[in-house]
Amino acid sequence: MSDELSGAVQKISVEDEDIVNPWTVESISDAGINYDKLIDRFGSTRINENLIKRIEKITGKPAHHMIRRGIFFSHRELDVILTLWEKGKPFYLYTGRGPSSESMHMGHLIPFIITKYLQDSFNVPLVIQMSDDEKSLWKDLKVEDAINLAHENAKDIIAMGFDLEKTFIFNDLTFMGQCPAFYQNIIRMQKCVTFNSVRGLFGFTDSDLVGKIAFPIVQAAPALSTTFPFIFGNQKVHCLVPCAIDQDPYFRMCRDVAPRLGFPKCALIHSTFFPALQGPKSKMSASEENSAVFLTDTPKQIADKINKYAFSGGRATKEEHQKLGGNPDIDVSFQLLNFFMEDDAKLEEIRLAYLKGELLSGDIKKKAIETITPIVEQHQRARRSVTDEVLQSFMKIRQLHFKGCSI
Repeated sequence: MSDELSGAVQKISVEDEDIVNPWTVESISDAGINYDKLIDRFGSTRINENLIKRIEKITGKPAHHMIRRGIFFSHRELDVILTLWEKGKPFYLYTGRGPSSESMHMGHLIPFIITKYLQDSFNVPLVIQMSDDEKSLWKDLKVEDAINLAHENAKDIIAMGFDLEKTFIFNDLTFMGQCPAFYQNIIRMQKCVTFNSVRGLFGFTDSDLVGKIAFPIVQAAPALSTTFPFIFGNQKVHCLVPCAIDQDPYFRMCRDVAPRLGFPKCALIHSTFFPALQGPKSKMSASEENSAVFLTDTPKQIADKINKYAFSGGRATKEEHQKLGGNPDIDVSFQLLNFFMEDDAKLEEIRLAYLKGELLSGDIKKKAIETITPIVEQHQRARRSVTDEVLQSFMKIRQLHFKGCSI
């Protein structure tokens, strides 16, 4: 077992620490997750200014605002991917979605937004896993219902504008029977991972379903390029995984196993967590409609949710707020602006005005509504054009075409 993996196993359960794993994210502080401590626990590396400048030099344009602002804040060997690119060597992108409801919410868009930026910037192939098998196990969904949710969520993802020529979307419960290489790589990896390892990484107990214990390998296998022989043939191509940092345990495991199978370690770029409307100590859930803005919400529903439920960093009274100012670090409406308002100068102007008490909590909520609503409306327009035929074209097993580094 590598030092990277063994350290992570030892630190999975620490008292007086935030709880962060693929199924539970809980903060012990009103300020939210302590990401500095999380980097130390997970053994990842913070994305610094030098790395951001390097991305900008390679792409010839400013880094995405979610990278500039530290929303994507941590990585594993992103610098290695950039070095490969500079040398004319290939890589591919892999990300995914666990479909647990018919509609995705705004937080679900975050990894796909940065993935699209990376695909557009580097012109590389992308595979997107819909882990309907995972949700069938954890949410006790019927297999048929899980497949249907995967297809509905995939339509939301396609509506973000991914390029059909270089994007392959698959759901596990269907793809497993279509592509023997997928299951073959799962078996190769399962032969390298013990129950003790997955118990340490994921907190499994003796009473957990055997399907849950086996699932982590299914999520890890797409980071091995030969899982997709119709795209990569037998070539062992580097993989970059954009994801929220709670998904990191899957890929710590994968990075430990890959070299033993002759594959390069996958690289990762991690995001912070999207806030629930009620604040950092509440839970955002696809099954709790008032915890988030959903992509199916009307403008009125968006306004009502933010006005009624968005946790405020303002003071108890207008007079106190104007004297002492608000706290944008805990204000959910400001955090929505931080995620989705692209203009850095405008965002900083709002932040300072709120700190000084010149803008009230209601003003910040109004700006959040004005920023979020057009994004949701545009997505709904795009989503209406994603027919079943379009969906199947993205999910068809086929060769991809792209102009980045040759594979």
